[in-house]
Amino acid sequence: MNLITDLALILIVAGIVTLLFKKLKQPLVLGYIVAGFLVSPNMPYTMSVVDKANIHTWADIGVMFLLFSLGLDFSFKKILKMGMAPIIASLTIIFCMASLGMFIGHTFGWGKMDCIFLGGMLAMSSTTIIYKAFDDLGLTQQRFAGLVMSVLILEDILAIVMMVMLGAIADGGNPDGSEMLNSIMRIGFFLILWFVVGLFIIPLFLRKTRRLMNDETMIIVALGLCCLMAVISTKVGFSGAFGAFVMGSILAETVEADKIIKLVEPVKNLFGAIFFVSVGMLVEPGILVKYALPIIAIVFTILLGQSIFGTTGFMLSGQPLKTAMRCGFSMAQIGEFAFIIASLGLSLKVISNFLYPVVVAVSVITTFLTPYMIKAAVPTYDFIERNLPKKWSRRIRHLGTAHQTSAAESNDWKKLIRKMVVNTLIYGILSAAVVLIMFSMALPVCRQTFGHWPGNAVCGLTTVALISPFLRSMVMKNLHSDEFQRLWVESRLNRLPLIFLVLVKIFVAASVVFYICNYLTRFKSALMITIALVAIILMALSRSLKHRSIKLERMFLMNLHSREIAAQVSGRKRPLFEGHLLDRDIHISVVTIPEESLWAGKSLKELKFRVRFGVHVSSILRGRQRINIPNGNTIVFPGDNIQVIGNDEQLSLFARALHDEIIADDPDIEKREMKLRQIRVSSGSQFLNKTLGESGIRDKYNCMVVGLEEGKENLSMITPTHKFEEGDVIWVVGEVEDLKKLEDPSLPPL
Repeated sequence: MNLITDLALILIVAGIVTLLFKKLKQPLVLGYIVAGFLVSPNMPYTMSVVDKANIHTWADIGVMFLLFSLGLDFSFKKILKMGMAPIIASLTIIFCMASLGMFIGHTFGWGKMDCIFLGGMLAMSSTTIIYKAFDDLGLTQQRFAGLVMSVLILEDILAIVMMVMLGAIADGGNPDGSEMLNSIMRIGFFLILWFVVGLFIIPLFLRKTRRLMNDETMIIVALGLCCLMAVISTKVGFSGAFGAFVMGSILAETVEADKIIKLVEPVKNLFGAIFFVSVGMLVEPGILVKYALPIIAIVFTILLGQSIFGTTGFMLSGQPLKTAMRCGFSMAQIGEFAFIIASLGLSLKVISNFLYPVVVAVSVITTFLTPYMIKAAVPTYDFIERNLPKKWSRRIRHLGTAHQTSAAESNDWKKLIRKMVVNTLIYGILSAAVVLIMFSMALPVCRQTFGHWPGNAVCGLTTVALISPFLRSMVMKNLHSDEFQRLWVESRLNRLPLIFLVLVKIFVAASVVFYICNYLTRFKSALMITIALVAIILMALSRSLKHRSIKLERMFLMNLHSREIAAQVSGRKRPLFEGHLLDRDIHISVVTIPEESLWAGKSLKELKFRVRFGVHVSSILRGRQRINIPNGNTIVFPGDNIQVIGNDEQLSLFARALHDEIIADDPDIEKREMKLRQIRVSSGSQFLNKTLGESGIRDKYNCMVVGLEEGKENLSMITPTHKFEEGDVIWVVGEVEDLKKLEDPSLPPL
């Protein structure tokens, strides 16, 4: 019963506070944190939560669903398309902020482990807080928000590596380069394995069950898959939230992604609210007073550090100063991963007890300041641009464009090597996964059934047969690509390096087979290498394996691009020319006309979007209909998805007007009830000897005549030319106030 009581208290207080913050036009995240502080046991003047443990459990679920929704919005393909820019920015920010955090801790004379863990906490910005702040401020459609989110996703992935390293340091280990490389390889292995296997299985499952799926079953299946991946992620040593994010990124590539996003939204909002309330519950006034100076210093360190180093990181990744500042200022806070790292330090008993509440207080303060930091980026940029020398300002303005242009000029060698590395990595991980499963599950069964050595032979041959399509693709793929052929023909000097690359691929594939043979037998190494090479050659010459590998690749690519294919068929995919507009700070945004919008029912000529906001309407998506380049006479309807082209400022004005220009709620809706009345046409009636059209009952009184009573079982329909006569009894429908105006002394009701 305590759980229901606590949940009721949290939701009621959160609802009241967030309504107040909505009235004050403040981000709802801040309202949730204030609500958490009000219902916490640390607040003696209000009702408090009874069982905090249950609330923390619900908060963990909230983090999981928030990252699941994040994965649905930001798929891995979006990150890969951005190239090296997010990697450069994230590594720069993490290194600089971690170093700054350790320096601040050392300044206050804290212990070595306190300083190291503080650096780890300050290195990670909050994905959930920034995502919520962008959503509340209506910035999710802007380009810089996408850049920030891609860096935050990489930070979340690198945070897991950092936690492994901090755990090794806490245990007294030496986190050298091999330890870090091992952690990164482990994360990369499971990420690629889950993503590739997931894109084989999940789209196929959804495709087969599509006819059986309604909204209810779809949300159950989606949340079930989310929880399943969270459990798997926990079992292999990662966090459940990380697994939820991976499953969201897999589902983001399916046809059903848009539907899942809409269905999961209420669940995410509920549990996300509980998470942010739980953060506010951790605020302790006593800690705030005792450690006020360190808290203020850390807050300023985060604000200034992220503003400077965040901006620098994004500029190094190729963004112009204005975009880099908007990105850097947006990341000036810490959040959920700081709490996780602090919990790790407490569980290992290597950090002081005061550090956790200090970090929570810093997180709350920086969360409060996040929306204001986001809003302050553009004025700060304008101030810097006004005061910088024109020569410097011009160079900084064109820095990002120049960097992006040079980065785009990749040669054939870079393309070929990148393709080969990705190909070898993917098929190597798939082969390793099959070998691991066979040796851990199938080998004991084979030995028990056939005996030791025969069982080894059966298991080994079966394993080689299963991985042979992967090994063949590893060796043969890209040998007939355009880049390989051009390099081979253009110069004889290229042929030796190309042959070396092929030999490297063969060596990797042979090593896999050699490992299998060497694990199961004890023959000499030379014989094993010979057998491995022969097996690789046979695989390369096998046409049946070629067809199998091609079929598997086509199935994978079809699953990977199924959402884009469906979007092209239904006309929902954005046009290809959008990429050319981004270089000119112009992009396309898709907005939905609300049901209560004042724009509904008006033509584009009447709305004057180009004159009012400077945006251009390129397409209107209405159900399965797509209207490209609509003219001024095109009518806008509720639910229309409109593609508009403009820069960030124009699109922000457009989005604000869309949100504001809506039909206000009717405060007197209870008085709008419709009534049915009988009215007799008397000798003094103003309607006597007038037709229905001349009476003005509809136009003047806003009422409607539904029929004429003539003593029959059913009412008689009245035509517009019917003349009212004395004694006619008519049935009229209208609102109460309108009927009162109609029922004057000359028209007495029956």
